[in-house]
Amino acid sequence: MSKTKIFLVAAARPNFMKIAPIWHETQKHLDRCEPMLVHTGQHYDKNMSDVFFEGLGLPKPHIHLGVGGGSHAENTGGVMIEFEKACLEHKPDVVVVCGDVNSTIACALTAKKLWIKVAHVEAGLRSNDWSMPEEINRLATDAISDLLLTPSIDGNENLGREAADAGRVHLVGNIMIDSLVSALDRAKDRATYERFEADRGGYGLVTLHRPSNVDDPDSLSTIFAALVAVEAPIIFPVHPRTRKVMAEHGIGEGCAEGPYPVHLADPMSYDDFVNLTMNAKFVLTDSGGIQEETTYLGIPCLTLRPNTERPITITQGTNELVTLESLEGFLKTIMAGEWKKGSIPDLWDGATAARIVALLLKD
Repeated sequence: MSKTKIFLVAAARPNFMKIAPIWHETQKHLDRCEPMLVHTGQHYDKNMSDVFFEGLGLPKPHIHLGVGGGSHAENTGGVMIEFEKACLEHKPDVVVVCGDVNSTIACALTAKKLWIKVAHVEAGLRSNDWSMPEEINRLATDAISDLLLTPSIDGNENLGREAADAGRVHLVGNIMIDSLVSALDRAKDRATYERFEADRGGYGLVTLHRPSNVDDPDSLSTIFAALVAVEAPIIFPVHPRTRKVMAEHGIGEGCAEGPYPVHLADPMSYDDFVNLTMNAKFVLTDSGGIQEETTYLGIPCLTLRPNTERPITITQGTNELVTLESLEGFLKTIMAGEWKKGSIPDLWDGATAARIVALLLKD
């Protein structure tokens, strides 16, 4: 029996954490499949890429497309050109794409035009905000994928409203939780927070990257004003682009001084970040996956965005959307110990990769 050749596509850091559990699960079935890691190069520096592959136990990518930055069109088009070459050379049977970055739609579209089966992990997520490039990527990828692998029941409901063929839709659970569960044992004893002279459960963790929050100096100044007012230390791993904005406008100067410092850290390994998350009093983010991780861990989460494609983290979990205007009030509520407990959605159990690989290898 011939083996199923599987391309596992990774681009940005969140993709690495979604691909890793699937890669490790395929290693249990090498008699039936031939998995290959494809790195498009969207996050291509050491801190944003290689360190994550190493920390997640992933081998060096079999294929590195080497497509870095540029505009949305340049990045998407560049990935399509290089990915087509890889597909023609290696002839995969199925291409697995994750999430909603430009590489997701670029690889899905390229594969589909070559009559290669496409599986979309995290299918069905919707923010209903068409101004977000990620929403366009999600919609377009779901429209053409053969397997729509949803993380929660709301994804199935969204795809049903869009009249997706029910035979394509499979509720498999949340792949990010697989990575989180596997990291918890490694991360629990790291005490990363001690590097910042913080106590377990006594600090806030911040992760922000969206241009509306960090590229606008007025917005970033408002965020810092709210953070320095919190009567607890803050740990903020800062994206290099954000550091540049801060330096240019003098934002955050002296924030590490005083009884409740805001510590500006470099990007860190996944295990270190998990340690900070699981021991935080709260998390402030504009990311997607962290909304899910905090829901699983029962940590209060504030998402600084007008909407989320993961509403189950609000309706069932520990997450709430906040604005620049409401941020300070929500922070005070958390510090007063008044926050919802939340619960873990169905199939967020660490076994999603097994369900995905079973579908990929289904005759």
